[in-house]
Amino acid sequence: MATTSKTKNNTLKLKFDTSWNYAPAPESKSIAAIKDKYDLFINGAFVKSSSKKHFKTINPANEEVLSEVADANATDVDKAVKAARTAYDKVWKKMSGKERGKYIYRIARMVQERAREFAVIETLDGGKPIRESRDFDVPTAANHFFYYAGWADKLEYAFPNRKAEPIGVAGQIIPWNFPLLMAAWKIAPALATGNTVVLKPAETTPLTALKLAEIIQEADLPPGVVNIITGAGATGAALVNHPGVDKIAFTGSTDVGKIIQRAIAGTNKKATLELGGKAANIIFEDAPLDQAVEGVINGIFFNQGHVCCAGSRLYVQESVYKTVLRKLKDRIETLIVGDPLDKNTDIGAINSKQQLETIHKYIKIGQQEGAEMHQSSCALPGKGFFCRPTLFTNVAQSSRIAQEEIFGPVLTIQTFRTEDEVIEKANNTPYGLSAGVWTDKGSKIFNMTTKMRAGVVWANTFNKFDPTSPFGGYKESGYGREGGLHGLSAYVNLI
Repeated sequence: MATTSKTKNNTLKLKFDTSWNYAPAPESKSIAAIKDKYDLFINGAFVKSSSKKHFKTINPANEEVLSEVADANATDVDKAVKAARTAYDKVWKKMSGKERGKYIYRIARMVQERAREFAVIETLDGGKPIRESRDFDVPTAANHFFYYAGWADKLEYAFPNRKAEPIGVAGQIIPWNFPLLMAAWKIAPALATGNTVVLKPAETTPLTALKLAEIIQEADLPPGVVNIITGAGATGAALVNHPGVDKIAFTGSTDVGKIIQRAIAGTNKKATLELGGKAANIIFEDAPLDQAVEGVINGIFFNQGHVCCAGSRLYVQESVYKTVLRKLKDRIETLIVGDPLDKNTDIGAINSKQQLETIHKYIKIGQQEGAEMHQSSCALPGKGFFCRPTLFTNVAQSSRIAQEEIFGPVLTIQTFRTEDEVIEKANNTPYGLSAGVWTDKGSKIFNMTTKMRAGVVWANTFNKFDPTSPFGGYKESGYGREGGLHGLSAYVNLI
């Protein structure tokens, strides 16, 4: 609400009342059909785990149990891999690309038709705001299936003058930050190129992968072509080390990626690894500052910092630093932290208690290192795992909060004077996954993109993804590319 008053020179002045709040606008949970217990999806059917053990998956926004999920052991992994091998040898690799494409397209349509249910389950299980699940995760997942369905019968055009042969059985391990999207990201190109799959979702967010298993079953995909097994680190290790797996595709932490590299060294297994990141977001003085600030907010806070490519390091040219900092502080005060199912919520729940503790550990480290902290004054819910959006200024380049991946809504801010200086600072990290550049000059953008060691560099935007574009990193951010035409290469042998 705005009121008017007159100043001394008799001009009108607007005054805004910011004490009001949005009325709650929760998405209904009733559409989400979540079973009390889930078994493993092997050879086209849900089967009990050999251990008969289950683990709980909870809603991080209220700490309530959503379901109990089967804990797969090495015996279950072996069953899944053997089912995938049989399906590969007898059915899938022999099927024409045109027919494979029909199945993938059918899965895409069914995901699309049940988009609202997927979005609600993703938010309940992962804690991300319903707006993000609804408007980005689920549509982009469906788009990946659509995109690769189109490639299934066109591999001779993807690889001209070469014959593309499938690799075999792909073992795929995905993280908790984009459960459905990462599943689509990995399953779709593998199927399009004639491979079969054993997928392991993160133990804290297995529900949308299991819902996808239901769709795969309804789509009449031949049994064993896609198998989905649930469990923690031991399950993933059994999948990586299984001799019947021909390819490992992993998205997750750099530390686990190094373990996988050591495990498959000396074998014939192929691998693509999409690991950690510490993305630099760079604002030049000629940038559209309001747009840039909104891009920074989108790059780190709207996703709770839960993406490997989150723009967690901000570099601002000295001449506009004070203006940008003021705008950022004003903007984070308007962010709503709360119930992820509420359509007004900007920042939902942190995925787990363990991850929240990690974020708090780094916030404490930042203060101990002498950085100046600013947090939003918003109230946090009394239950669940929540963190206020946090800014750190006066950050040293060597600071741990500027060098190590936090995976939370924490932004470090530094200044620079010249292009060469900021390029050196941006590249001075073990990671090389993504970056963002904000400027009015196209020539400056091209200069930056040629010198920055990052797999993806966004210009005057951030966190934009498309199924047609490859994604991956350098250095400790992994190797290989997923998405686009490049994503097909990871699942074929070229003859």
